[in-house]
Amino acid sequence: MTAPRRINPPTLFPGVPYDYAAVAPPGGLVFTAGACPLDAQGDVVGSGDLEIQALCALDNLSATLVEAGSSLDRVLKTTVYVATSDRSDLVRAWALVEERFGAARPPSTLLGVTVLGYRDQLVEIEAVAVTEPA
Repeated sequence: MTAPRRINPPTLFPGVPYDYAAVAPPGGLVFTAGACPLDAQGDVVGSGDLEIQALCALDNLSATLVEAGSSLDRVLKTTVYVATSDRSDLVRAWALVEERFGAARPPSTLLGVTVLGYRDQLVEIEAVAVTEPA
């Protein structure tokens, strides 16, 4: 059996303790780690700003998918985590996710959680996608 292809885009922070994505052999499915609102140095962007963090997480998710041979329009499923107990924050984050995915409209789960992995992190987005046809 062929091992999964590990994806670690050179434009994303290299100091995370996980791969950004894995592509199932022999291609086919891509499973991403939760895309976080980190810059290339590993710092959380937009401290306290839900919209900036959601857009950065979406940019990082997109970069990971492209590196894996996929794209946002080939996503099969997302899970969106928002560190909040306020439904209006969930709606604000979801509006940005919905806008970025456009017509693709993948099945999604939207969750309010108590805390995320990085200090001041408000948003995290993971996805399962298919690769582009060879």
